[in-house]
Amino acid sequence: MNKTTILIIDDEPQIRKLLKISLESNSYGVLQAATGKEGLLLAASHPPELILLDIGLPDADGHYILKELKQWYNNPVIILSVINNEEDIVKALDNGATDYLTKPFRTGELLARIRSAIRHSTKVNIDQPIVAGDLEIDILARLVKKNNEMVKLTTTEFNLLALFAKNEGKVLTHQYLLKEVWGVGYQNQTQYLRVFVAQLRKKIEDDPNVPGHILTESGVGYRFCQ
Repeated sequence: MNKTTILIIDDEPQIRKLLKISLESNSYGVLQAATGKEGLLLAASHPPELILLDIGLPDADGHYILKELKQWYNNPVIILSVINNEEDIVKALDNGATDYLTKPFRTGELLARIRSAIRHSTKVNIDQPIVAGDLEIDILARLVKKNNEMVKLTTTEFNLLALFAKNEGKVLTHQYLLKEVWGVGYQNQTQYLRVFVAQLRKKIEDDPNVPGHILTESGVGYRFCQ
């Protein structure tokens, strides 16, 4: 069976070495690039299943590289960066990044994010109900069950939950969620989102105050988990 290949685009040799050792010990194939230009060429000539991209590259801004990649590359891109401000995180996610981790990061957390991103990189088959732990979400029938019992949702609540479920494991920004569920004119109406997320949590979480499905990414958005 072919190995899942991951491309590392990072100018720090120590980081590339650490990532290579960690990934190969978990049975991943590894490609490496020290510059944005080299990374773009490798991604095009040997398309990997996932890319780990540093924002601070010597030859090009990582956000530019991400935009270039996302014109044709449809697999997950996880950002690794020492930059830890909301503006950069939101910008990367809005430009198509699947996830964002700040350096230094825990290897175990990175591997978990990689597994989640790869697992859900293929398009969700909405012909079959999406199962997320104790939830069953039937997109076509617009039905939701929790522990095999029907959950009554409003149209907007269901649309929001369906969007979460189809992007399980991926951080979705406030602006993206508002645009997709309410429309372009609502992208700054974050209070709408807070209200509906709170309502959803009351209906699908065991404890709305300690959510297990709809997780908050502070200042950025939300992540839906099993």
